[in-house]
Amino acid sequence: MKKVYLKDTNMFVLRQINNKINTMVVSMSVICLMLFMTISILSSSLSLRNMMQKDLNDMTPVDINLYKTANLPEKTVNANGKEITYTKEQIEDSKMTIQETFKKNELNLDVLKDVVEISVYTSNEFTWKNFFETSFEKIKEQYPKLAYGTPEEIVKLSDYNQLANLYGIKQYELKDDEYIVLCDFDTMKEIRNQVLEKGRILTIAGKEYKSKYQECQEGFVVMSTSHTNTGIILVPDSCPLAEENKKLTFLAGNFNATTEKEKQEIHELFTNRDVSSFVQKLYEQGITIDGVSKISIVESSVGLATIITFIAIYLGIIFLIASSAILALKQLTESSDNRQRYLILRKIGCDEKMINRALFRQIGIFFAMPLILAIIHSIFGIQFVLSMMSGLAKAEDLLPSIVTTVAIIGIVYGAYFLATYLGSKNIIKEEN
Repeated sequence: MKKVYLKDTNMFVLRQINNKINTMVVSMSVICLMLFMTISILSSSLSLRNMMQKDLNDMTPVDINLYKTANLPEKTVNANGKEITYTKEQIEDSKMTIQETFKKNELNLDVLKDVVEISVYTSNEFTWKNFFETSFEKIKEQYPKLAYGTPEEIVKLSDYNQLANLYGIKQYELKDDEYIVLCDFDTMKEIRNQVLEKGRILTIAGKEYKSKYQECQEGFVVMSTSHTNTGIILVPDSCPLAEENKKLTFLAGNFNATTEKEKQEIHELFTNRDVSSFVQKLYEQGITIDGVSKISIVESSVGLATIITFIAIYLGIIFLIASSAILALKQLTESSDNRQRYLILRKIGCDEKMINRALFRQIGIFFAMPLILAIIHSIFGIQFVLSMMSGLAKAEDLLPSIVTTVAIIGIVYGAYFLATYLGSKNIIKEEN
């Protein structure tokens, strides 16, 4: 390309770049790797943080969730294989609602408002394996570690709609022969959709039901830090679910308070195990009511988000500064070593404007090469990270993080580039 190569000082610039490539292969590879780490760590971590904050707002619509096991048996075996025997009082209490339990133990529930209490049903004969039916073998090959023996959770429509109204999320309608699967965990949603697309008919409590939709719908019962609902089956109120199939009694509500201090005091009643707390008083009676509050979820999530942000920014900035500094020092050193070459350019008739332009393009290409390679690598690296963080971060939520990452790299990398150019410019002027 003679018209390009022989134009202006392009020949000189290209020979200078060629010389750098031949002498800095290892260094440029390390710099490219560090820039790749900067882009990948910053963009994916900031995306995860933004997603966590968004999910936190969506998934904590009320102040507290309480739940207790219903229909306790006389004996059971825990996860460690230890046999547990329940007292007559514990078994009787498990048949009560949470509000009845508090009333019986003379605990004042006036500290709560907007209370909604529902029942969640299960059946050991109706598990994930039964739901997947003919697709089970295919799904098991793809996801061999899923707990296929997990019983499906079933909620009656009117109960869920009361809860959805309190949460401010979508409510649903059903005919007497229809059901809906609520699921917002992406991986599980994809698996269940494979079954629903085939028109899966379920037999629940001796009656057949067809799916109203060919895919899972959005919804949840228990508050969480993110979308982790793996599946809830909504059935019409006419579904003849047996009382012994009731698995949980679930309560949701808000704190009857106006200030943050008052909310914190009510939060302590349900979470601390001191003498005056509701939890401790029930524990003394052998009654266990578990729960989660918005305050505790926010505190744990904010702490995790802060750690992620700190590590991401710390590592990303360190790699970025290290890469920029190495490039700057290398270029400044070479500018000092090559002053004689620029003196020759002046002797053959190049003016200062041409020399400065040649220097600018040379440094620009020198800084741009590892960055462009790092960007190409990071496209695939970020896709891999997103697949590893399935259910926590999504591709569509990555754009704001990429914009932030570009801004950070642009400021730091650009500042080093400008400082290097001005420094090199001063160096080659010394022999003028």
